[in-house]
Amino acid sequence: MPLRGRSALRRVAARGTAMAVAAATAVITGLAAAPAVHASPSAEGALRWAPCDDPDKPGAECATLSVPVDWTDPGGPRLDLAVARRKATDPGARVGSMVFGPGGPGDSGVQMVVDRISRFSPEIRRRFDIVSFDPRGVGGSNPVTCSGALLAERPSPELKSQADFDATMAYNRRLRADCRARTGPVFDHLDTAQTVRDVDALRAALGERELTFHGSSYGTLLGAQYAETYPRRVRAMVLESVIDHSVRATRDFLRSEAATAEDSFQEFVKWCAGAADCALHGRDVRAVWQGLLAQARRGELAHPTKPGTPLSSSDLVNKIAFQKFYKPDYAGLATTIAKMEASEPLPASPTSTAPLPPATPVFCSDWHLPVRDYEEYASLVAMMNTTAPDLPYLLPVHMAAACLGAPTANPQHRLDVHGAPPVLVSNALHDPATGYPWAVSVARQLGRSGVLLTYEGQGHGSVTSGPCMEDAVDSYLTDLTVPPRGTRCPAVPS
Repeated sequence: MPLRGRSALRRVAARGTAMAVAAATAVITGLAAAPAVHASPSAEGALRWAPCDDPDKPGAECATLSVPVDWTDPGGPRLDLAVARRKATDPGARVGSMVFGPGGPGDSGVQMVVDRISRFSPEIRRRFDIVSFDPRGVGGSNPVTCSGALLAERPSPELKSQADFDATMAYNRRLRADCRARTGPVFDHLDTAQTVRDVDALRAALGERELTFHGSSYGTLLGAQYAETYPRRVRAMVLESVIDHSVRATRDFLRSEAATAEDSFQEFVKWCAGAADCALHGRDVRAVWQGLLAQARRGELAHPTKPGTPLSSSDLVNKIAFQKFYKPDYAGLATTIAKMEASEPLPASPTSTAPLPPATPVFCSDWHLPVRDYEEYASLVAMMNTTAPDLPYLLPVHMAAACLGAPTANPQHRLDVHGAPPVLVSNALHDPATGYPWAVSVARQLGRSGVLLTYEGQGHGSVTSGPCMEDAVDSYLTDLTVPPRGTRCPAVPS
């Protein structure tokens, strides 16, 4: 499939007519519900704000923005994007609106503004109206809907034969057809290239001549492609915990994801060896962990918060360990591991396949990760398990299995950005999901616009990790003061 670069995207942006975007078909297991939006429906291109329907979180305002389902067919069906904002706390010092690009993909930007505004620094809250949205297919923006019964039939990604591979391909086709029928036409237009156009429509509706943008995790793909498509409409842009969409080969993508996750596990082991308050201090942490993995594979490991319920090895890796690396919460992970080790083994019983996250439909439309057959799939799994021996069957291989057979509307390509102002690329050295090499690569792809800001610590997300990081990001967003190239900020205790 030919890759769509900057020039093609700009032709679509300029004319609204080009070759139709390929179907972005995918699967999903459910989306986090966004706060109810009871604002008046917006007219096209306008935002009519009203208080969000959450009396426990006053101050947030909600609206909807009408956009085309398919930006290459602006006269076709439309959908309403759910949008939320909190006004600058110091109106006299207000710079303008800052749009936050949520991660996941599948995270609710509305929920971020309503429930988690403390995620942004006090200075950013003082100087900007903070605005975000539920991306198409998410939360309050025409969410993807699929049969619960069919979702419950999802096969395990631990394929054992060509027959299992063929059955997964057939299941994916059935599920895509079901989700498309229940969701409507937006299901085939969930890719980030479409969402770039949504963001530009939001910029215009906010009355901003240029976009101030902060994208986190998957939101960095949205920001980078916006800068590629509309470089002269960018005022300032922070890309935090960075996705490198130039990684084309399936093997390279899965290897890089396994390596950065294993690096975080090793950081945890290193921390425990030097921390007297670690619940596993003085013990062979890796041996304890491998013992729990073996129990989980046999169906004998009790879920830490659901007594009597077996915990699958996939959930042990992806929901117990991996999620603790995000903050990072090493002390909490050590305590959880110690408690699980001390609990009585359950009678051996089968464990269910964990549901896929809401990331899946957008992910499949943005990532072309072909796998020919079972033999290649088994080779990829073996490679990942060799790269990350402590974290078998990481989430990315689940995603690759879920996307088998799905067309890709917005496949990987190197960024081609000309004329954009400085873009701040921020990443921790030890990020469990978006490895530091990805940030280095994206900064290079941005060319003269890319400015790398390094946090010499751990975790997924770094812009408020200590005064050095916070001051650099705040000064850039508010005053357009770009930190010196090569700036590195020391790690701070988590």
